[in-house]
Amino acid sequence: MDFGNSHHIALKSALALLLRPLFRVLLRHAVSFGAFEDIAKRIYVNVALEEFGMPGKKASISRVSILSGLTRKEVQRLVSEPAQTSVDSVDSYNRAARVLTGWMRDPDFTDERGAPLVLEAEGALGFAGLVKRFSGDMPARAVLDELVRVGSVSQRPDGRCEMVTRAYVPQHSAIDKIGILGTDVADLIDSIDHNLRFGETDPRFQRKVMYDSIPLEALPTFRKLSGTQAQALLEKLDRWLAEHDIENEHGNTAPRARVGLGIYYFEERLEQRLE
Repeated sequence: MDFGNSHHIALKSALALLLRPLFRVLLRHAVSFGAFEDIAKRIYVNVALEEFGMPGKKASISRVSILSGLTRKEVQRLVSEPAQTSVDSVDSYNRAARVLTGWMRDPDFTDERGAPLVLEAEGALGFAGLVKRFSGDMPARAVLDELVRVGSVSQRPDGRCEMVTRAYVPQHSAIDKIGILGTDVADLIDSIDHNLRFGETDPRFQRKVMYDSIPLEALPTFRKLSGTQAQALLEKLDRWLAEHDIENEHGNTAPRARVGLGIYYFEERLEQRLE
């Protein structure tokens, strides 16, 4: 692809739009520009090292310096320093989400209408059995604590467990929501990058519907409509993915990939225009 001046102007404009909501989050959580700059430098170097080497060769310090615009000394420092580990556990997230989706689709844990049952804490058909079926060797207590912590499940005074939300969506923890900011936005940008490079031959689905003159009184109705239909679609796709998942098939060495579909709602209040 020819990245001439027009491409750089478009990229800079897109970057400005992308950074505005991100910087709003950073400023609200007291993350300084210096901290952002250090992270940006580190990721620039990591990506250049891992993905922009010459054919058959890993990128050198000098090549990374040229690509990134950083000095060789700065690149060497960033390469030598250990990277910070994430506070969020992807494995914990995936296992907790599996328990919720299993709870919604397994007839042993749903009523005749397909609604998730209120479960006893123990037993093969209780929460412990649910976890054993859909989360392997994870302790049931640890999974329950995690789902209660993020607001997806509540535990009644009698010990029974009730689903509160039909998805693993943190309701209370800012740390978990910030983690979603990283993973979900990264997935979207990765899909856009893929479509920029391979969209003509191997496009990934990337669509949105938007109108810019909707009256405010109509928004609650659209929020409810879009949420209901989006949740139904995601649950339908989840059932298909679950049927094709080979994580627990021991000995299955078939090539595999992380795959999914993300849906998000957005809303921007427009200033009243003067006549």
